[in-house]
Amino acid sequence: MRIIFAGTPEFSASILQALINSEHEVIAVYTQPDRRAGRGKKMLPPAVKVIAEQAGIKVHQPLSLSDESEQHQLREYEADVMVVVAYGLLLPQAVLDIPRHGCLNIHASLLPRWRGAAPIERAIEAGDSETGITMMKMDAGLDTGDMMWVGKCDISSATTGDSLREALLPIAINGMITTLDTLLNASAIYTPQPSDGANYASKLTKAEANIDWQMSAVSIDRKVRAFNSSNVCFSTHCNGERIKIWAGTHLEEMHNKAPGQIVRADDNGIVVACGSGVFAIQQLQMPGGKTLQCRDVLNSRRDWFADHQYFVVDTQS
Repeated sequence: MRIIFAGTPEFSASILQALINSEHEVIAVYTQPDRRAGRGKKMLPPAVKVIAEQAGIKVHQPLSLSDESEQHQLREYEADVMVVVAYGLLLPQAVLDIPRHGCLNIHASLLPRWRGAAPIERAIEAGDSETGITMMKMDAGLDTGDMMWVGKCDISSATTGDSLREALLPIAINGMITTLDTLLNASAIYTPQPSDGANYASKLTKAEANIDWQMSAVSIDRKVRAFNSSNVCFSTHCNGERIKIWAGTHLEEMHNKAPGQIVRADDNGIVVACGSGVFAIQQLQMPGGKTLQCRDVLNSRRDWFADHQYFVVDTQS
């Protein structure tokens, strides 16, 4: 099949590589414009662009697909299907209608559970026990199209955003190839999504990565794991320094401390009082430093985490 691929981040790039390695022909790639990133704020290409250029595939980076000239370019490719994975742009109906078999979305949720931009993180944050990949024929709604294939994946108490993306990747690739095969042999089945059980997986914001210690330790644990490493959680120490919190675990431990107060600090973690229970920080990043285990931080900064110190209870970034 002649395929146009649309996607942007690393997850999308890995799927694009699998598609390039398949029997199908990727005739064009659409991705977001280059952005400034990193400490030097250098212009960096999306991961999908790097893979496409290495394979000698034409890359397009429009700001929008609403322009008629962009739609004309799409039509000229005479594609059988467009495969979309975390592209980041809305596709107008005129674009959805261009490929012969329409546009297929590889969505990282068991639809309709999490529709929207951040289904992986929101599933972990909500405490879901499972998620998966849904292959969907796109329509004009937000992830509301008919389902064509579903693959499931467990979420454990140790699952992070990064580990879940890694676990979902082979499922997504399998689902994509299987679905393309059904289109090729005219055996595709389209199942309407249930009307109940839909939630909106809103895009992550920097402000919500700021830990609210008034939440339960369980909820903080889920958020820290979910946001690792797409939007790493942080908290402001009482000395005014912002500290990134990469990993930890919740403990069902009674305390009489105010939320944010440090209960104790040892080689097993920096234990912080929460609205209920305590959260033991196990991996953190000091300002301007590298990500370290807490025991390594305590070797030089133990006074920062004595039991009279605290993290500011302020959910504003």
